[in-house]
Amino acid sequence: MSGEALVIGSGPAGLMAAEAMAEAGLKVTVVEAKPSPARKFLMAGKSGLNLTKAEAPGAFLAAYEEAEEWLRPMLAEFGPEDAMRWAEGLGQPVFTGPTGRVFPVAMKASPLLRAWLARLEGRGVTLRRRWRWTGWEGEAFSFETPEGPARLNPSVTVLALGGASWARLGSDGAWAPLLAAKGVEVAPFRPANMGLSVEWSAHMAPFLGAPLKAVALHAGGRTSRGEVAISARGIEGGGLYALSRPLREGAALALDLLPDLSEAEAARRLSRVKPGASVSEALRRALALPPVKRALLMECARPLPRDPAALARLAKALPLPHRGPRPMDEAISTAGGIALAALDEGLMLRALPGVFAAGEMLDWEAPTGGYLLTACLATGLWAGRAAARFAARGA
Repeated sequence: MSGEALVIGSGPAGLMAAEAMAEAGLKVTVVEAKPSPARKFLMAGKSGLNLTKAEAPGAFLAAYEEAEEWLRPMLAEFGPEDAMRWAEGLGQPVFTGPTGRVFPVAMKASPLLRAWLARLEGRGVTLRRRWRWTGWEGEAFSFETPEGPARLNPSVTVLALGGASWARLGSDGAWAPLLAAKGVEVAPFRPANMGLSVEWSAHMAPFLGAPLKAVALHAGGRTSRGEVAISARGIEGGGLYALSRPLREGAALALDLLPDLSEAEAARRLSRVKPGASVSEALRRALALPPVKRALLMECARPLPRDPAALARLAKALPLPHRGPRPMDEAISTAGGIALAALDEGLMLRALPGVFAAGEMLDWEAPTGGYLLTACLATGLWAGRAAARFAARGA
């Protein structure tokens, strides 16, 4: 298969790598274990596809924490503005929301994906569905296919198989032992952008599924503002996901139910309520707390103090007991994966010359809000271009 390239995995990172190699003149085959491509990408777009975030480069890079320096050159080549131009080049105009998050006007992922797949097909990229990678036979990649076992021996390969969450959509982490057996260091998977397990009492039954708005969350010295939701199994939502790292490491979680009001002002307002009022009535009248916030206070700190200062202190820093992260397969993404030391500067596996990796397979993590998807696209582009250069040197 001289001059031919293989991509295993058809999520955003894999398709970006495929396009980069096709543009370089390689004949590209993308294989996907599922019946249709980019299932997790499509699922992410059901509630509004957050492509990227429009903010200063320094602030954008800081979201990747210890991976910031490693990702810097890739995000310099494909950053937020590039992600916007890329979507618009596929006929999907974008808009920037009040928090800087960027979405396609259509909101959904499906129109963008259809246009992308059509463009890839026009550039000669072949997509093979229901091809599950099973490892190697000699130097060839082996697959289970609807027609039986198959083998491919390309000039270059980009692996883009995702992390280890949402297995039903294709990201099952089953590739990890295959690479480990070849001497590739793989860090254990850990949930990221995940919910927390909470055992609610019957008192909370009327509020299951309710959004919790205008709150600040604190864990491990970090603060996050954003909406969360109370579910039958715990708590989840964008405001929580930014605290994934400290929470999975065991940090306590506290909620500020009045993030725009100081503790002193809350206490002052509570002190003005008539002495005969119930605590719940005081919270409603003095602080305008909606029923869901009052229910949370009762759930987590019953019996509530009548003292205005003590009650205000609780409303500003309510401890929320939890049982740790929800199961990893429910997480939006995972940390862990191929160790960065196992990769060269072009994202080629040091133990497997000619084999590159991109996206969530790599050991980095990012919060939701556009950071995760932008870096997946950027690493896919970077790996695809490096693979094309490698193929050209070997031609």
